[in-house]
Amino acid sequence: MSFTTIIGILSGFALIIVSILLETSKFGIFVSFSSLMMVVGGTIAGTLIGQEARYVILALKGVLATYKVQKGGRGSLLGEVGKIIDWSYGVQKNGVLALEKEVDTVKDDALMKFGINVILASHTGDTVRSIMQNFSDNAYVRRNIQVDILKTMASLAPAFGMVGTLVGLIIMLANMGDDPAALGAGLAIALNTTLYGVIIAKMVFGPAASKLEQRSDIEHFVDNLKVEGLALLADQVSPREVQDRLNSYIDPELHFDIDEHRN
Repeated sequence: MSFTTIIGILSGFALIIVSILLETSKFGIFVSFSSLMMVVGGTIAGTLIGQEARYVILALKGVLATYKVQKGGRGSLLGEVGKIIDWSYGVQKNGVLALEKEVDTVKDDALMKFGINVILASHTGDTVRSIMQNFSDNAYVRRNIQVDILKTMASLAPAFGMVGTLVGLIIMLANMGDDPAALGAGLAIALNTTLYGVIIAKMVFGPAASKLEQRSDIEHFVDNLKVEGLALLADQVSPREVQDRLNSYIDPELHFDIDEHRN
């Protein structure tokens, strides 16, 4: 689980609740299932009208994914570089056919698995780089569909909050003649939908879109490093050159040192 995400969402809601309780003991007036239903239901319905259902479902799953720890990341870069350098020793000794035995070791990494098969097809490094860069870029575009949908939902939630408020005001004004004293309470309930819309947009859909976008950017960066490594393997360059080219992608403090790791 991603503790920073969990801490962020819990502390955010806790601060809102505490702030309310510091000003009033009538917390119940801020609870309205119908307001929540109108905001959440309306946002999802509006998104479904403008987007394909399967992508909307993926986007909602993406919200849940932000509560999980990101796969890979900064710490995995050194491992990826080291793995490619190790492969380069085998390629230097036995040619690209030495990579055949590595296919099963990367079966959970679609880019690397496909990349090795492209190399084994005897393509040049430039061709491998072109093919795999296209693979990486298109995977990035597909991942960002979720981000775009969540940004749409973040923009729709406050709008449906206003719709709910207008509905509440219409109902309140329609009943005004029966009990004018109920105006205040009715207005408070009507405004709940606006409150819910803003909170859901700024604490659920918006942050989820930002985190998924950031994770996608990181994954794209790592994929580009792998693409370069695969192209170098196809050209059968020396392990030392592989090291230097891949180290140019990452922070100096993470640079791989062949001499250190092979001693």
